[in-house]
Order: sequence, then structure tokens, then C-alpha cells
Amino acid sequence: MTTTDPPPMPSLTLVLGGMRSGKSMYAESLIETRGPGLYLATADAGDAEMAERIRRHRARRGSAWSTVEAPLDIVGALGEVPRGGRPVLVDCLTLWLSNVMEAGRDVDAESRVLIEGLRAHPAPVVAVSNEVGLGIVPDNALGRAFADAAGRLNQSAAQAAERVVFMAAGLAVVLKPPLEAPEVAA
Repeated sequence: MTTTDPPPMPSLTLVLGGMRSGKSMYAESLIETRGPGLYLATADAGDAEMAERIRRHRARRGSAWSTVEAPLDIVGALGEVPRGGRPVLVDCLTLWLSNVMEAGRDVDAESRVLIEGLRAHPAPVVAVSNEVGLGIVPDNALGRAFADAAGRLNQSAAQAAERVVFMAAGLAVVLKPPLEAPEVAA
């Protein structure tokens, strides 16, 4: 029996979806087929419920993953990964965005730096982000500002990515590159 290596990973893959859509598990599976990965975590355990979410994520991943906490400086953390290093999972861009907003930083400038850093990273990166634009318009200015910024960030990340996957109910739908339609005989 011969074994074949998996096909090379795109330099940047974006995995989008709503809460509990299966984004993180799918993104993890993309990397796990290639050996141990580096998990770049953006969550900040601000309360007991979030601390429990983080604990469950860590337990699910197991000990093969190395974790780096980067609630605000994803690009700096990526810079610490050796050239030709193992694939990196960034989970998640929308939590990073909320941290940037809470810190009072310039969202557009920080987002531009992030996208360039993801695009330039020498090892494959899989970035997870919440698609928040499918629900109702938030009833307050901060919620609307976040949804607008998340939409712009996701659009920029999708443009930079070689592959974009949308998750719904645990199912992956490839958005980019588009599947080519088969030719139909006339």
C-alpha cells in the first residue's frame, strides 16, 4: 500500500460561517491532515462562559496543537512562526476585531495590516471568521459598527484568500475558487 501526501494547502484559506456552524472543527481538520498545527487564538476569557468555551476548544484539539494567544497582535504572532513552518489556524478574525474595537484602535488601519500579514505569511494559514451579516441589523450603534467592520474585514480576507469556504449546519460550501461547470454537449 502506498501513501500519498495531501495536496499542498493554499497560502490563505478563509472559513466563514455563523455561530456553531462547524467553522473551527472544519478549519482544524484542514490542518490536522498535515500534522501538528499552530493554533493562534484571539479569544480573551473575559467571563466564566467564555473561559469554558476556550477550555472546550483546547480539549477538542488535544495536545498535538501548539497554542499562541494573540488577542490583538495576530501579525506579530505570525512573525514568530519560522519560515517553512507548520500551518497556522487563526481563530477567529471577528473575536480579534472585537478586541481591536474594545481597545479603541483604528479598525480600518489594523484590518489592512492584518490582511497584508496573512497574505505575506510564508506558511499556510487557515483563518476562521463569523459571518454576522446574515441576521437582523443590530439595534444599537456599536452593534452596527461591529457588523459593518466585520463585513468589510471578511470581504478583504476573502479577496486575499486563495480558498474561501462557507459553513452552514456543519456542511462546507466552497465559495472560492468557484467550481467549474462541466461542459454540456449541444
